Amino acid sequence: MRTIDVREVEETVKKLAMEANYYVDPSVKEAFIKALKSEESELGREILNQMLENADLAAREKLPTCQDTGVAIVYVEVGQDVRLVGGNLYDAINRGVAKGYTEGYLRKSLVMDPLFNRKNTGDNTPAMIHVDIVPGDVFRLTFMAKGTGAENMSRLAMLTPADGVEGVKRFVLKTVAEAGPNACPPVVVGIGIGGTFDMVGWLAKKALLRPMGSRHPDPNYARLEMELLDELNKLGLGPQGLGGLSTALDVRIETAPCHIGALPVAVNLDCHAHRVRRVEL
Repeated sequence: MRTIDVREVEETVKKLAMEANYYVDPSVKEAFIKALKSEESELGREILNQMLENADLAAREKLPTCQDTGVAIVYVEVGQDVRLVGGNLYDAINRGVAKGYTEGYLRKSLVMDPLFNRKNTGDNTPAMIHVDIVPGDVFRLTFMAKGTGAENMSRLAMLTPADGVEGVKRFVLKTVAEAGPNACPPVVVGIGIGGTFDMVGWLAKKALLRPMGSRHPDPNYARLEMELLDELNKLGLGPQGLGGLSTALDVRIETAPCHIGALPVAVNLDCHAHRVRRVEL
């Protein structure tokens, strides 16, 4: 039995919150460079170069890559042979988020009541926390800073099995096309297929947490990911929606079993900065 003190979790989350906002992942910067090589729009190339410059400046000055430092999404994979001590896991995560956003001078964007009393909580908590129990004694943390521009353009549809692959494609393409510049393209596209109404949205967000360029283990879905990436980049939206071939940097699909009469599909968009950090304790 492995023991982990939640105070270590707290400090790790604090660090991840700041790093996710300050440092664009090298794989994302590589995707910008790859997009530059194929982008035919002069304005599109200029915007992609500005995105690279912005990433370098943020890292050098330890400043947020975007003023919208987002909602804190924390995905925890806890081995069944891990024993947590020193307090409550959820409380520790929220303390870490609060420290990271306060000490890191990151914008606090959370309101406690979504409708009637939209008062800012003051420290960007509570985080949106998802926990999975996994085999062994591993403990993995994935942190995502999720801005509202792309999040607001995400969509969910309860399709029918008769809609099939082409129905899924139409829904994904329509979602990205209608998002236009609001999601700050080139976007990363997370797609959930299957499960239930409540699960499919999480599947789409979970897809965003995968490494850049990773493919679904099932060759059918891996092929669909690549087909959608190609078709999305033919939409012509381009960087920041101002035209070009670079509408999407990556497409990832997560799936789950579902009812014989259902085909739930969700699309969760992420902006070009794609602020994700992961660590294993």
